Amino acid sequence: MRMERLGALGNIYDGPHATPTRREQGAYFLNISSLESGRLNLSKSDHVDVGDFEIWTRRVKPQEDDLLFSYETRLGDAALMHGGVEACLGRRMALIRPDLSLVDPRYLLYVWLSPWFKSQIDRRAIRGATVDRISLNDLGDWEIPLCGLSEQRAIGEVLGALDDKIVANHSILILTSELLEARYRAVRKARHDVLFEDVAQIGGGATPSTKDPELWGQGIPWLTPTDVTGLDGLWIDRTERTISQAGLSSISSPLYPPGSIAMTSRATIGAFALLGEAMTVNQGFIVLKPKDPSMRLWLYCQLRDRVEELKSWANGATFLELPKKIFRRLPVELGSEADMSEFAEFATPLMERVHALQRENQRLAATRDELLPLLMSGKITVKDAEKTVEEVV
Repeated sequence: MRMERLGALGNIYDGPHATPTRREQGAYFLNISSLESGRLNLSKSDHVDVGDFEIWTRRVKPQEDDLLFSYETRLGDAALMHGGVEACLGRRMALIRPDLSLVDPRYLLYVWLSPWFKSQIDRRAIRGATVDRISLNDLGDWEIPLCGLSEQRAIGEVLGALDDKIVANHSILILTSELLEARYRAVRKARHDVLFEDVAQIGGGATPSTKDPELWGQGIPWLTPTDVTGLDGLWIDRTERTISQAGLSSISSPLYPPGSIAMTSRATIGAFALLGEAMTVNQGFIVLKPKDPSMRLWLYCQLRDRVEELKSWANGATFLELPKKIFRRLPVELGSEADMSEFAEFATPLMERVHALQRENQRLAATRDELLPLLMSGKITVKDAEKTVEEVV
């Protein structure tokens, strides 16, 4: 295993520093949302017309096995470009076109996604007033560990087995979510005499002082909108940052119990998560604790179904925010008691299954991230890794 410069392993390109007119159909316009937990999600991508596509691909046209990544905001996420897809790079997006005689694309992807490489990003990223970024001028000098091409391919295949299982689970998550929301829409009804404050305790969040290190990093999950907007599923069990008991005591917001519904309420309005563990949140949320636990999934589906309406109630000069005092007084859509009871019986086991699949994906991803540095360092062989994968897949 040797260290090799990224610039020696392929060419680095970025797209135009602008945004074209977005269309409902046409070639894909790859943006930051197109990157989802190491995979390319074209359903999160917009489209461009023929004229803009020609302009946006003058510098580079993404092709199969290019490593796509964001060099601003969501640093550390990446995906491989699909074959047979017409697409252009969006703003803040770049790619590495690997020299296939030197580096296996899947190996390169796993190195990029690894905790080791993320630590390099944390150390070398340029910190800005609004967003952090990777300097593309310097990225070519960053080094990654590299073994022989055949070993790279073997590592890519063994780790790919874990990713294939993650992708299969993710497909089930999406289908289950769609089924749940379709069932909800079939029985919902408008009501104007019951308000959100009637059916749920509604609260918000806060941030401990960042000047006092004693308030941070001691195990109590502290949820931010970034944790939710990048969520791969419906439930959230962990957060990027944690606070201490002293930190919790220093803020006015509580520790919300598992099953509470967290909704982003400022800037990005209408991203949701069901709390899988007790958590506190920052000020970018409205949190609902249903008074009747059997209504939890009904309210969750309703909020997702009413995002555009919720956005219409937002206000603010600097950024849009949905105030809690307005949200509390919005009417709830209810079904008949029989329909809602039947929906709860239908939805509860589905959501438990979804939660189990998400936790399995977390374990699979953790195994992948643990195996890669061991393989790169030679501490275990590919055969050892294959045995581990067989045990967890």
